Amino acid sequence: MAEIRAVGARIRLIPHGDVSAALAAVTEGSAVDLLYGIGGTPEGVLAAAAIKCTGGQILGRLWPRSDEERSAALDAGYDLEEVLDRDRLVAGREVFFAATGVTDGEMLEGVHFTRGGATTESVSMRSRSGTVRTITARHDRAKLREIVGERLA
Repeated sequence: MAEIRAVGARIRLIPHGDVSAALAAVTEGSAVDLLYGIGGTPEGVLAAAAIKCTGGQILGRLWPRSDEERSAALDAGYDLEEVLDRDRLVAGREVFFAATGVTDGEMLEGVHFTRGGATTESVSMRSRSGTVRTITARHDRAKLREIVGERLA
């Protein structure tokens, strides 16, 4: 990290938020140019799906955290040295990605409670058209109770 900073680059360490950080790295106009790290396989596949919708690229490898995980991956036939790109992680051409913020983050606002309900922010993406939609929604607690009953707190 010292070498990277020595050439004038900034580094931001993130404790969580792999998918939104990956999207920031492929979003035009973002201050993020590159994401480097070790994330989980589900997060890598989710990030690859979203990135495929935006036309970016992701590269990764399986990184077992224990001898047990390593053995399971090898027994399943995985090559631990293979570099996986977005098309290897998400093979389909018709990819859809959707996410709703739970807590405020870089990509989406989280749930905000109001007197009569809540507001949420979501994103919806489609690979075929490259369409990215941001949706701000208002949820009416009384009307939701009519639908789901008292299960709604």
